Amino acid sequence: MISLKSLGVNKLTKIKICGLKCEDDILYANKLKPDYVGFVFAKSKRQIDKYIAKKLITKLDKNIKTVGVFLNNSVDTVKEIAEFCELDIIQLHGDEPPEYCNFFDREVWKAFRVKTKESFKNLKHYNANGYLLDTYTKEAYGGTGKAFNWSLASKISKEKFIILAGGLSENSIDKAIDIVKPAVVDVSSGVETNGSKDFDKMERFIGKVRMII
Repeated sequence: MISLKSLGVNKLTKIKICGLKCEDDILYANKLKPDYVGFVFAKSKRQIDKYIAKKLITKLDKNIKTVGVFLNNSVDTVKEIAEFCELDIIQLHGDEPPEYCNFFDREVWKAFRVKTKESFKNLKHYNANGYLLDTYTKEAYGGTGKAFNWSLASKISKEKFIILAGGLSENSIDKAIDIVKPAVVDVSSGVETNGSKDFDKMERFIGKVRMII
């Protein structure tokens, strides 16, 4: 029998395309079938309101899980939007304290901005389903398109369910997966052209993740 490994097929690392904003993005996702898509409810250039998000989600392939990205919102606000949009996963991308993660009845991913090895010391205090590692910058909490030193995270995926973000693209994803071995890779700007999702870039990125080239 021919194994998936011998064919170079990567069945371990899943894919999240974040920052969907319009119907074209949904069409692209339905055709390319990433494992997760993200809708950003935090203030950013990719912010979307709950009404548009709900409309888009109704048109999304039901096998693709939905992730709502929040930043220092009240628990009630996050709960209301998550229920209204029927989100599968809540992603907390701000300075939420450890106890904040315990208020929700669905899967929670907590983001941490990586600068040095010390950036990982707080992970143990959070009871989350997943731990998203993004690049530390002074000017933003994420979505900058900048990568951190992946070697800092080379061991953490053995202990935690890691979602790797920050500066990923079709040109860097092989190296990122090889070093970090994350459960999920999370891309946004790396599959965009002029601020909009680019079908060809999405296709190449997803192809690179699913086939070890």
